[in-house]
Amino acid sequence: MQAEVAALQSSAWVRHPTGFEGNSAARLITVDGQESDAVGGEMRATPHLHQSPYLQQVLASFGTVWSRSRLMKLGPGAEVPEHSDLNYHWFHRVRVHIPIFTRPGVHFHCDGQTVHMAAGEAWIFDNWRHHRVQNATPLERVHLVADTTGSAHFWQLVKAGVNGEPTRLVPYESARPVSVLMERYNSFRVMPPAEMDQLLRDLTADTISERGDSAAIGHFVGLIDSFRADWRQLWSLYGDEDAGIEQYQRLVRALSERAQILSKGLQTRSNGLPTMLVLDARVLQHALSGKGGHLRRP
Repeated sequence: MQAEVAALQSSAWVRHPTGFEGNSAARLITVDGQESDAVGGEMRATPHLHQSPYLQQVLASFGTVWSRSRLMKLGPGAEVPEHSDLNYHWFHRVRVHIPIFTRPGVHFHCDGQTVHMAAGEAWIFDNWRHHRVQNATPLERVHLVADTTGSAHFWQLVKAGVNGEPTRLVPYESARPVSVLMERYNSFRVMPPAEMDQLLRDLTADTISERGDSAAIGHFVGLIDSFRADWRQLWSLYGDEDAGIEQYQRLVRALSERAQILSKGLQTRSNGLPTMLVLDARVLQHALSGKGGHLRRP
């Protein structure tokens, strides 16, 4: 892996989309294999992955379907500030970290725990929790990071790791062709009611009031339940047909306007994020997508 990373041209590395100082990335799996950080669309290998046969073998060894995947570089003395990943993309996915270049002075902090991920290991963590990274060394740190919903085989590997079973070596086989499975379907033109229900039930179950105002929570939950019922009604009439898009858009706009009022003072129990922020990032921005379905905001 180190040899393949070192073989990449300097032009492969681009500024990380967050803009964090000292953070850069080389894209391996992206929408249509293009130089993009989008997460909605058919995933394909970039030229950087095509020229890296062992990285392909490593990804294929997990027996799962991959979404957006990159090499992520953290410069000497650089940090990834504390944050939580709350976008819809993360509701069903986890991120696998495989350190390639690292030193003991690189530390990963998540929800009060601190670890050093050693070179060649594979780690996952709950990125809904607050997390940050510090590179307190004079050298660059590079991780292979790959997003997946996880197959049954993948989660069996996770269980084996949690149970302390012996680690598994993935040797490089120069003559072995591999097929890296990549997402093809990962967004909806109109989000189906079952998916909408799961997202919103999860949010309301995690909602608390900063002031202990149970009435405020009740009003917000009532708004969400009404929206879920109306969304299911529209779906039963239109599915994702053109004829229903305008009505779906009106329903989403109405929820956004009312929720901004009723969610004041509400936050998530699990990590303290404002409820409106999570509602927007997980639901409102993704309820409609694709040709003709985009929600236009004022």
